[in-house]
Amino acid sequence: MILQYFKKKENEYKLHANKIYLKILDNSKILLNKKYFYHINFNSSFELISIFLVFYLKFLYENSFKAKKTFNDELMKNFINDLDKSLRDSGIADMSIGKYVKKHVKKFYYRLKILDNIFENENYLELVDYLNSLKLIDKNYSSALADELTDIFSKIKKKIDIN
Repeated sequence: MILQYFKKKENEYKLHANKIYLKILDNSKILLNKKYFYHINFNSSFELISIFLVFYLKFLYENSFKAKKTFNDELMKNFINDLDKSLRDSGIADMSIGKYVKKHVKKFYYRLKILDNIFENENYLELVDYLNSLKLIDKNYSSALADELTDIFSKIKKKIDIN
């Protein structure tokens, strides 16, 4: 009976979503360690992870694979669990953690709406404008960050295989 649980398709998607989320975190850490941001803190990390997550959700949504909803749900669960853990680590109490997670999830969906249009049109200048609007990024380096993000996204598109 227990063997059936391990062989379920949902578990395969969950494992794959976990790997993808770890890649998102790795790419974000690499970019955070460069000189693009004024300060490296929760907000700058949130912004980068949001950009990568929106890209993956958009790219995986466009590709046709059978259980994209399940896979995207697993990615979002990882994101929300990571938000919860990060906020708890920063000292937010158990009683108010839900309010903060909800606030950041709303922020994410707002960014999803904006970034979806940018990725749809593949507009480099809109990406630079978006990065400038964040006010966390040094404006002198926003085009360099956009270049690096574009390079990473093109590599991801070549490597990703969901089937």
